[in-house]
Amino acid sequence: MPVEITWWGHAACTVEDSGVRVLTDPLFTRRLAHLRRRRGALPPPEAAVADVVLVSHLHADHLHLPSLARLAPGTRLLVPRGARRAVPGLARLAGQRGLAVTETAPGEESDVGEGVRVRAVSARHDGRRLPFGPRLAPALGYVVQGAARTYFAGDTGLFDTMAEEVGPVDVALLPVGGWGPYLGPGHLDPGRAAQALARLAPAAAVPVHYGTYWPVGMDAVRPHEFHAPGAEFERLARRLAPKVTVRVPAHGERVRLP
Repeated sequence: MPVEITWWGHAACTVEDSGVRVLTDPLFTRRLAHLRRRRGALPPPEAAVADVVLVSHLHADHLHLPSLARLAPGTRLLVPRGARRAVPGLARLAGQRGLAVTETAPGEESDVGEGVRVRAVSARHDGRRLPFGPRLAPALGYVVQGAARTYFAGDTGLFDTMAEEVGPVDVALLPVGGWGPYLGPGHLDPGRAAQALARLAPAAAVPVHYGTYWPVGMDAVRPHEFHAPGAEFERLARRLAPKVTVRVPAHGERVRLP
């Protein structure tokens, strides 16, 4: 049975495996603080339909409370351990909307549907709720294990033990850009993402976390950093990981991967 991936923009994807819908880092807004959605229509209501939602870390473009408020009552959330204490609004929202929040940490597994499990893995990224706050929760990636094994990296830098910690995977959803003209530490650009792909050696990969949000008033500042990362990742992957099939979907496009 193939796995189907729909990219809604930024790090938000729906992974459909064995009849289970897994949604990653939903961000369904035209504007977030100084960021404006510059490409892709806002995701339709069906984007918020999920059996389980995976939140990789506490930054507001990954743990976005108004987007989580669109989920149906009873939807399950997997979040980094310490998230409820670090983000009080998450606990309030869960109570108001009847969301089932489970905190997790690297190495822990959760059953999310018949024949589908999710394993949390570590990431190399600042997991705090910015712009302030103590480091109460780790940044995570997740491996969705059903008919296929799909790795959602969240936000992460390249690290030596990535392939060992993630383990064998069939599909990799890798961040290849950001939301501004410069990437700080703890991120993958197209080159580092292609290196990660060569280490992970999945059958297929989809680039995410690029080409959606950009700071207001900075349209003319290094625009190639907004438009180019997906295609650049595909080009570099052909050289560094030629056996991997790379699909570069448009916003809202669903791709089927064997």
